Amino acid sequence: MSFSRTSGILLHPTSLPGRFGIGDIGYQAYRFVDFLAETKQQLWQILPLGPTGHGNSPYMSFSAMAGNPMLISLENVQSQGLLEEEELALTESFPIDRVDYDAVAAFKYPLLWKAAKRFKDHASDEVRNEFNQFRRDRVSWLEDYGLFMALRDANNLRPWPEWDRGLAQRDIDALNIARVDLAEQIFYHEYMQFEFFRQWRDLKHYANEKGIQIVGDMPIYVAHNSSDVWAFPDKFMLNPDTMYPSQMAGVPPDFFSAEGQLWGNPTYNWAAVQASGFDWWMLRIKSLLEFVDLMRIDHFRGFEAYWAVPEGAPNALGGHWIEAPGEAFFDTVEEKLGKLPFLAEDLGQIDDKVHALREKYGFPGMKILQFAFGSDNKNHYLPHNVDRNFLIYTGTHDNDTTVGWFTEATEYEKLRLVNYVGAFEASSEHWAMIRLALSSVANQAVIQLQDVLGLGTQSRMNTPGTSEGNWEWRYVDAMLTPTIAGQLKNLTELYGRAPD
Repeated sequence: MSFSRTSGILLHPTSLPGRFGIGDIGYQAYRFVDFLAETKQQLWQILPLGPTGHGNSPYMSFSAMAGNPMLISLENVQSQGLLEEEELALTESFPIDRVDYDAVAAFKYPLLWKAAKRFKDHASDEVRNEFNQFRRDRVSWLEDYGLFMALRDANNLRPWPEWDRGLAQRDIDALNIARVDLAEQIFYHEYMQFEFFRQWRDLKHYANEKGIQIVGDMPIYVAHNSSDVWAFPDKFMLNPDTMYPSQMAGVPPDFFSAEGQLWGNPTYNWAAVQASGFDWWMLRIKSLLEFVDLMRIDHFRGFEAYWAVPEGAPNALGGHWIEAPGEAFFDTVEEKLGKLPFLAEDLGQIDDKVHALREKYGFPGMKILQFAFGSDNKNHYLPHNVDRNFLIYTGTHDNDTTVGWFTEATEYEKLRLVNYVGAFEASSEHWAMIRLALSSVANQAVIQLQDVLGLGTQSRMNTPGTSEGNWEWRYVDAMLTPTIAGQLKNLTELYGRAPD
């Protein structure tokens, strides 16, 4: 699939402004779309949209199919008559530049519970029919998700292997009893999905009408403590006695960690997955296409070979590579779903086989400018070595901001950047890097909003290998000044990335 010359911004919805402590998909999301359109951007890249658990990482979600209720706009719910204006009054203000997830959850979820009860009692026949159709259309995952989340609540948030054995191992009688006993809680979780999908559908339609495509993110792995692993345990490498992972995902030592990264997700039982015709994956991809226009495959290299770490290992050093059925998988995707707009995150330890897999299917790869200046002119992240079929980034959500990177860069890296772009004004290194990205021949260029705003390390979204302080950054509405918008628009037009 070919892609036109475009550019866009990387920003997760949690980072949007708003008075309830977390970005949501209400008014400020539409304002951000307007900013993208005003500056001639055609891509809005987000992180995974699923409901998050411990650590608040969007890459460790309770479901690969569901949306995150924390992103629901309470104002939109209130406009439907399901919440009173006074119920949205804040007794204490939230931080405006960070997300305090615990405080937001304590405020938001009780209000959504009230809205769910009022919806159940008072929804019009038209809306009730829409809700019932939503449930029927997504029964393949929604039924398991609603029950899983209700059981999680009923079990004091303990991981599912620690539930009653009949529930953990999905005994039919135990599940049927739970469905009756927890009917109200199941409805609550299904209502939140319905509301999320409605709000996201409307926002996506607005963006598409403005000529902006949503670039979504599909993590290769899912969280162990998720409805996916609980509902389809045969698809994952689990210890049959404990139901915890018998083989864990991660990566060997790399740029980010000398001990590698041990993610803790179960790896796939690829033999069982392939024998089923990759049916769970087909469901997952079709679900994601409801949210997004383009799909970034996180950790693409894991479809050629993946780093498998045995159960109980303290870090990723003891892992080994195992071949994955990547060609069979992507052939099946094309056969069942057609050619899809995949983008491949091909970073890390990449060999010729991974390149060959990406190139066979024509997926764009990724280039990161922050990696470009630590060696000579053959560095394949330098713009003059980048081909058209790539996305080029100043940095991703796993990198420091450009200002933070430049502050900590070696003198050699700083000199290389200065020599490469020519002299630039002090404290404008972020615009120098943005120019490099936009001027490159790569078909798509994506810039972190933090880099457009010239923010430092304190605004970094994630530091791989750490578990605290990530995924919290938010911008303030006033930061999107006319000067910044004008400069971004000018460069986008100058380098031929604006829409015709």
